[in-house]
Amino acid sequence: MAGEQISLFNFEQSLEQGNQALGHSLGQTAQSINISNSPATTTVYANLDDLKTEAIACQKCNLAYTRKNVVIERGNRQALIMIIGEAPGESEDETGLPFVGRSGQLLDKILASVQFDPTQDVYICNINKCRPPDNRVPTEAEVTACKPYLLEQIRLVDPKIILLTGATAVKAITGDKRGITKIRGEWSQWQGRWVMPIFHPAYLLRNASREEGSPKWFMWQDIKAVREKYLEIKHEIENAEDF
Repeated sequence: MAGEQISLFNFEQSLEQGNQALGHSLGQTAQSINISNSPATTTVYANLDDLKTEAIACQKCNLAYTRKNVVIERGNRQALIMIIGEAPGESEDETGLPFVGRSGQLLDKILASVQFDPTQDVYICNINKCRPPDNRVPTEAEVTACKPYLLEQIRLVDPKIILLTGATAVKAITGDKRGITKIRGEWSQWQGRWVMPIFHPAYLLRNASREEGSPKWFMWQDIKAVREKYLEIKHEIENAEDF
């Protein structure tokens, strides 16, 4: 119990630090999209390096003309957990790596609060590989153009758990149109994998309260549930290997 209290304190402290640093840069205009059933031609890649090579040269939507870098991945390609975000922001566009700005730094601290190593225990990517201008929500056409890369990333990494950060990621993968506050923390099965919608770290940065029932409180409950599911799956894999 004491260990959990310490972890919760560290988790809340990380959220507060990120909230203070946020400023006004995360303002975005949301728009409704429904792309889960959109037709898309998916190229089958031999490996993630081949996918990355093609994605870097991609010209399938207008974001190709405004991006600085194509943002593909970070983390462990053999991880049991995949985290899927919406699209790169300014920091990600500069570095070519997903979730490295303020939201990404907070995500790493959230993972660390339950003993996940962001470099070893998770694989992180986005629906869209290029930054939309002014950090707006990707259009339906942009998501449709980029989704085949994501589907191949899922196939090649073969995660057992997928965390969908925010409503846009949920709609893109599962087609669920409900608001994130209604579905966060719910486990479901998608193509034989455990899927959980969670709050996007940017949303946590915009909500200061730590009271029971607040987004930050719910995030703490959700990430603990993810840890439990991860240990359960890992135990099953280890037992299977013993036979």
